[in-house]
Amino acid sequence: MNAPLPLPALDDIRQHEEEMVAIRRQIHANPELAYEEHATADLVAERLTRWGYAVHRGLGGTGVVGTLRLGGSDKHIGLRADMDALPIRETSGKPWASKVFGKMHACGHDGHTAMLLAAARHLAATRNFDGHLHLVFQPAEEGQAGARRMLEDGFLDLFPCEAMFGMHNGPGVPEGKFFAIPGYAMASGDTCIIKVRGVGGHGAIPQSAVDPVVAGAAIVMALQSIVSRNVPPLHAGIVTVGAFLAGDAPNVIPGEAELRLTVRALRPEVRDLLEKRIGEIARAQASVFGATAEVDYIRRYPVLNNDPAMTELCKQVIRDWLGADGLIEDAEPVTASEDFAFFLEKVPGCYVMIGNGVGSEGGCMVHNPGYDFNDRVLSTGASYWVHLAESYLRKT
Repeated sequence: MNAPLPLPALDDIRQHEEEMVAIRRQIHANPELAYEEHATADLVAERLTRWGYAVHRGLGGTGVVGTLRLGGSDKHIGLRADMDALPIRETSGKPWASKVFGKMHACGHDGHTAMLLAAARHLAATRNFDGHLHLVFQPAEEGQAGARRMLEDGFLDLFPCEAMFGMHNGPGVPEGKFFAIPGYAMASGDTCIIKVRGVGGHGAIPQSAVDPVVAGAAIVMALQSIVSRNVPPLHAGIVTVGAFLAGDAPNVIPGEAELRLTVRALRPEVRDLLEKRIGEIARAQASVFGATAEVDYIRRYPVLNNDPAMTELCKQVIRDWLGADGLIEDAEPVTASEDFAFFLEKVPGCYVMIGNGVGSEGGCMVHNPGYDFNDRVLSTGASYWVHLAESYLRKT
């Protein structure tokens, strides 16, 4: 069988591909969880310094920002990659699989970091732009809001940006193909903890107890009506009860039960509605059974809102480079969440997806113990970053 042809990429980036793949695999083999990305940050900072970037460390704890200013333009652009891994035990069997038990790069952040580093090298060598280029290597995307913490630490005060851009790999999408969705492109991601309190007792004498398990079960079922009966049919909402914790003996009615929910929405107003209705339903259902419900709704990541003009810029960059075949025009919003949304609440920008492959070539879903980033798309993703930066910071 013939080997597949290389994916589109700039010649100079292709020449250094082996080195960048080695960096990606080094990061993959040595994963670090949120706010622990010390070795990864050291590697990133060393390379950026070697290539002539001014390097700032410590934003968000372990964040790294590399800045390169050329020419006299006052335009500023931020390109962001995430660095953290997940608490998952890897089963990929790859030679570069995680060396750290219980931790792995199951979302491709190793590839995201390597792509932006490859672009950084090329942009520093060719110097074909005019303005301020900020390369943002962010910690703690996986549920720990590293983007928000970098902003709280003064990122935009130190590195003002008129626009910011991010990129994520997409398993199940043909390798090297891109899509960018204007407007609400990724869902908010919130957590809700519902504690149902009753009165414990003997399982054989239920009339003397107030059973929080029955009340909790009623809450679970009633929650399913929110999306079907309160959310407009053409708007997306997700309420998933991922855990129901109560008791540990078959003949004991516990005094308390706990429900743990993940809640998603593709519009801010739907997010508000879900929070309101979850609280109302939990308390009302609990009271029917003589129990009480304490609702702790935790807002984590907002809806990711791609600026239409910046999204069109990204799409045009892809069309000009790859033609219409390089861009998937009919892509739908993604119900996963992404903390790049915090940056997009502050400045206009766009978050694009690059295909990681279909089937055995990168099709394994993220957050799966068998996942691995597809190295064939590394040079393509890096080349996209270069084209985008040169287009936004175009020499006049």
